[in-house]
Amino acid sequence: MIARRVIGTVDQISYWSGKAAAWLIVALTFVVAVEVFKRYILNAPTAWIFDFNNMLYGSLFMMCGAYTLALGGHVRADFVYIYLKPRGQAAVDLVLYFLFFIPGILGLIYAGYDYAALSWRIGEHSTVTAEGPPVYHFKSVIPLAGVLVMLQGLAEIARCVECLRTGAWPSRLEDVEEIDVIETQLARSEYVDEESRRQAMEGAHAIDEAARHRSVVDDTERQSRTP
Repeated sequence: MIARRVIGTVDQISYWSGKAAAWLIVALTFVVAVEVFKRYILNAPTAWIFDFNNMLYGSLFMMCGAYTLALGGHVRADFVYIYLKPRGQAAVDLVLYFLFFIPGILGLIYAGYDYAALSWRIGEHSTVTAEGPPVYHFKSVIPLAGVLVMLQGLAEIARCVECLRTGAWPSRLEDVEEIDVIETQLARSEYVDEESRRQAMEGAHAIDEAARHRSVVDDTERQSRTP
């Protein structure tokens, strides 16, 4: 029970840090729109805007890593994985976390801290353009994002251990997904009958569940038990 509470707390931290970072896409859209107006209407381009766009997008990409991991959204080669039962999946995940994830993220945090510390010491600016903006704020995102991903990774390890103990994956947080958009569109369509809509959504949900730590074997067994 304590393990599940810890997992839930870390999931919430990752979830809301990702939600907060997602607002950077609004800032990026605004900056690009303003620059397009200045460049093509006023003929007054900004020299450092390319650097600034890269910083905004890079920060968005890195700060949402823990969020994506918390929701099980990272790409995985699941052509074998989905045919394993939950305990088999957890065992595979646990080995891979210790073999690749922890060393890789520790390296990211260590190297990222050095990059950020040196950048702050020398007051580093971008050299891509003549009027390059400061980059030490941006480089500070590297170790910060690494710490968040490592924290979520430890929660994923605890999730694997819990699955090995109980034989079932602890629940994950849910967010609006593309499948929800599809369901809304089908519900409003005048050209899809109810039976076709139901079959389409059942198939989509089955695929979505299989991708979220639910094996094809378990789905087949559950369907065979359904009267």
